[in-house]
Amino acid sequence: MKPGDDVLKKVIGGALSGKGAHVEVRKAVEGLDWRITGERPGGAPHSIFQLLNHIVFWHEWAVKWLDGEKPAIPKHASGSWPGGERPAGSEEWEQAVHRLDMALDALIDRGGKVDLLEKRGGKSRMEMLQTIASHSSYHIGQLVSVRQMLGAWPPPSGGVTW
Repeated sequence: MKPGDDVLKKVIGGALSGKGAHVEVRKAVEGLDWRITGERPGGAPHSIFQLLNHIVFWHEWAVKWLDGEKPAIPKHASGSWPGGERPAGSEEWEQAVHRLDMALDALIDRGGKVDLLEKRGGKSRMEMLQTIASHSSYHIGQLVSVRQMLGAWPPPSGGVTW
């Protein structure tokens, strides 16, 4: 281990989870009734369900990339917005939340075990993890805004609401 690796890994883990910056990623979807996750109040561009699936898409993509695979990048942005506007039922919603948990765990795990400065093509692993963390942070903010518009905020365990 190189000097500073512990700090880098801690920073990446915090960035991926959202801890310390905003509501944690997992808490952003906590306690939601699946029936409202397909709503788009006030003309919101995306539903909570769409935002969750988009975040999961890129999290899972990044895990594959970090594992040495060469996952395809969609030809158009719409290719990274899988699924419909709303879940068909509670099972589909719970599956999406579970996939988020699994992908987030995998990203944090990889960030703690790999050489963060090792390059794959033009990007280091740390650059990829930072990109995914920033992307997630952007969309978690959107998701929280939709929750607020729906009157479904804060989550049961609380949120950053002082």
